Amino acid sequence: MNPMPIFDPADAERGSKSHRAARQFSLDSGPQALHEAIHQVLVTESDEQLTQIEVTGSAGQHSVLMRLDHLIRIQMKGPLGDYAFAFNSQADIRTTGEVGNGVAEGMVSGAVRVRGDAGVGAGAGLTGGTLAIYGTVGDRCGAAMRGGGIFVRGDVGDETGVGALNGMIVIGGNAGHNLGDAMSNATVFIRGSAASLAVGVTEAPLRKREQLRLGLLLINASIRGDAKEFRRIVPVALLEAEASERGELSPNWR
Repeated sequence: MNPMPIFDPADAERGSKSHRAARQFSLDSGPQALHEAIHQVLVTESDEQLTQIEVTGSAGQHSVLMRLDHLIRIQMKGPLGDYAFAFNSQADIRTTGEVGNGVAEGMVSGAVRVRGDAGVGAGAGLTGGTLAIYGTVGDRCGAAMRGGGIFVRGDVGDETGVGALNGMIVIGGNAGHNLGDAMSNATVFIRGSAASLAVGVTEAPLRKREQLRLGLLLINASIRGDAKEFRRIVPVALLEAEASERGELSPNWR
């Protein structure tokens, strides 16, 4: 299987005539002071040209930049610990380096892009926004998510999407055991294979509508890829409801 090509948003930014040097902040100032300083930065009126800042000092700290609610772009580099960017709103965060457990847990809106591996529970409880991880992810990715989209370029661990109520999870590699356990209205797109599907979920046809949905998520995650390369995994009840809406019959011949 060929690796999925990646478009680096920084390449376009470096070539932009309107690109400005980012202001710098440091994690050494302490989480509360940094949080307040970022929220005091004036934002632009254009969604296409967000105000950019750079945060330095990443060294495995936990709970970094939790509960941000500011329309701003943040660049970081270095390892981070658990619960980085949890409950983020509006901010567009791009970090290079490994992150621990619970990255972007409970994110409401905005985007988090991680160029590295992530631990357990990435995007758990997500309600909106986009989480893109250009590496591998541990178990329980997207657990109990209620909206938004998660993209993982590499492999994911066991019980991905467990208890997910809504939203989409896109897996560019392979998945572990029990994929989609107790999902209700969520969808998983997988490019590789799963060690096992959970009881109550099944592979479903990838229709035009789903291809468009997947294509939009790939664009939001700054990924070039063909949606047709993926397979769709959904709850059996959801597939039956789709068939009922289209008036399709699935007779049970005895």
